[in-house]
Amino acid sequence: MLYRVHFFPGLCLLILGFGLLCQIVRWLLQRYSWRWTIVAGACGSALLLALGYLLEFNRVLRHFPVWWSTWLECAAIVETALLFGVYLGMLSWRRAPEFRSGRRKFFRTAGAALFVAPIAATGFGILMRSRFRISEAKIPIPNLPKDLDGLRIVQVTDVHLSPFLSEREFARAIDMANETRAHIALMTGDLISRLGDPLDACLNQLARLRADAAVLGCLGNHEIYTNSEDYVTLQAARAGIEFLRSQSKVLRFGSAAINFAGVDYQKFQSNYLVGAERLLQPGVFNVLLSHNPDVFPVAALQGYDLTIAGHTHGGQVNFEMLHQNVNVARYFTPYVRGLYREGASAIYVSSGLGTIGVPVRLGAPPEISLIQLCAT
Repeated sequence: MLYRVHFFPGLCLLILGFGLLCQIVRWLLQRYSWRWTIVAGACGSALLLALGYLLEFNRVLRHFPVWWSTWLECAAIVETALLFGVYLGMLSWRRAPEFRSGRRKFFRTAGAALFVAPIAATGFGILMRSRFRISEAKIPIPNLPKDLDGLRIVQVTDVHLSPFLSEREFARAIDMANETRAHIALMTGDLISRLGDPLDACLNQLARLRADAAVLGCLGNHEIYTNSEDYVTLQAARAGIEFLRSQSKVLRFGSAAINFAGVDYQKFQSNYLVGAERLLQPGVFNVLLSHNPDVFPVAALQGYDLTIAGHTHGGQVNFEMLHQNVNVARYFTPYVRGLYREGASAIYVSSGLGTIGVPVRLGAPPEISLIQLCAT
């Protein structure tokens, strides 16, 4: 239920923002006399928070130009982060008078740092969002056929071509992907973010993607949100890109074969991969393309040797605390970024290129993934 109506994380951010705003306003009213200024500012902040949440829904979104809607939603998210910093800063400043001058100075300095931290982190994350890199992953495969040993697969995913990522920047990423000279190229979903984003421009750049054997793909959740599944499938096919929608394709390399099966976006906490077992090819190496990585345990049970996914953005904003990665994506799935194994099966999850919500990447650099199969 929560996932279907955008209650999480949008509603959680809305509740958090309103809670922080109410507490900050209460403190300000207790300390300062300019009551109407504080109330007016609070009303403006509350309106932005509410609008940012409502813009998640298409029936509201269609009344705004895409540039405005994208940046208004971003502003609401950034406002919540700033309110959190202000709250922590004011909490420190309020405690400062309880201590002697030395400790009072420390608490006030700490409060100022907490206030500035979200602004500095956002600025740094904006700078990092388009610093694409090639991430190489060698995946050892038991009993891999000799002619598949060393097979190179380049993966592009989660482009989200939008006001946060320009066509020129995406073209640079495609150039980087082509420079890998991979045997197979994959696009695993989320071409754009919302209605009005430049879908045709994204398809034009994807048409430049090159590989020796084939360019394949699967669709993501944002193709569903924008009702563009059929359009993407048709236009991509004209450019030589085959999106596999409950379909499979066998490629041959020497005496060995590899089967790629693709599924449309699998909603979280739904019955995963219903019917996908029929796409398996006995006696060959089977690869599943699924935008959502949470399907991995089911894919492994069905007999897929390797699953390739995206969707998580590597958390997009990721912090390491006590040797644990802390990010929003972990709320949804344990398969956030990189290589995971379950028995003889493996999954690789790419952080992808684009961003959603805010044009920020922290602790999860944007990447083009180069996967190499290795015999063990």
